[in-house]
Amino acid sequence: MSRLRLTSLRRLVPAFLIGLSVLLAPALVMAVDDPSEMLPDPKQESRAEAIGSQLRCLVCQNESIEDSSAGLARDLRRVVREHVAKGETNKQIMDWMVDRYGNFIRLSPPLSVGTLLLWSMPVLALLLGLTLAFFAYRRRAAVPAAPPPLSDEEKARLAKLTKD
Repeated sequence: MSRLRLTSLRRLVPAFLIGLSVLLAPALVMAVDDPSEMLPDPKQESRAEAIGSQLRCLVCQNESIEDSSAGLARDLRRVVREHVAKGETNKQIMDWMVDRYGNFIRLSPPLSVGTLLLWSMPVLALLLGLTLAFFAYRRRAAVPAAPPPLSDEEKARLAKLTKD
């Protein structure tokens, strides 16, 4: 009887958790766009959203701070809106963010030697591997194969030559 209860509990717990997550999912989605975050001026708000869409959420790492619901993204959205409200330019705000968090905060980092090296490294590694494989193949091909065994006629001639 206790096995039957355990089996039914094992089935009910995941079903309960799935049901609970389905019920709570809309509440989590609503937390993303908190109206208190928004600026009263629609032009400033759209500018802040444009800047925020260029900044990476440092928690999610593949979403902009405008798309993320993480607490840090919420704080960064607030900071961006504060800078916009002060009248700073987009470049000043982006420079402030990059100075504070590094180029990683940008969803599209500027082209530099480091980013070129980063993006070209897989191609360079592939070329290096192909070059090494080519030279290894050539070295193996250059080594002569073992000579074939002597025929009976050659063995007899060799024996005759070594007797004398």
